[in-house]
Amino acid sequence: MVTVDRIWSYAPEFGHPEAHELTGYSVEATDGTIGHVDRQADDSGMRHLIVDTGVWVFGKSVLVPVGVVAGIDTESQKITVSCTREEIKSAPVFKTDRETFDPEYLADVGSYYRSLPAGRPD
Repeated sequence: MVTVDRIWSYAPEFGHPEAHELTGYSVEATDGTIGHVDRQADDSGMRHLIVDTGVWVFGKSVLVPVGVVAGIDTESQKITVSCTREEIKSAPVFKTDRETFDPEYLADVGSYYRSLPAGRPD
């Protein structure tokens, strides 16, 4: 039996959001806006969003596993996540696109988000 790491998978109630272009959607934490989706990675077993935080985190981007997505509103183009702004800000630092292929970095990100109170179990 194969175990699926749910931190890298959309919740079943969202259907197949990977079939939709989410680039440009705003991203809301439980306590406010964190930015907008700059890129999405749906082609690997570790689905995630790269979120441009604008000036909120000094113009940096963050990598957010899709397992923390709590809602997708296609009409208003908004994604909500089950984390706070501080939890997102405290995640392992995303520096370059190369990290989206770095197994060690992705393992650190997955471990971090799974450790959060709202993180979904494997």
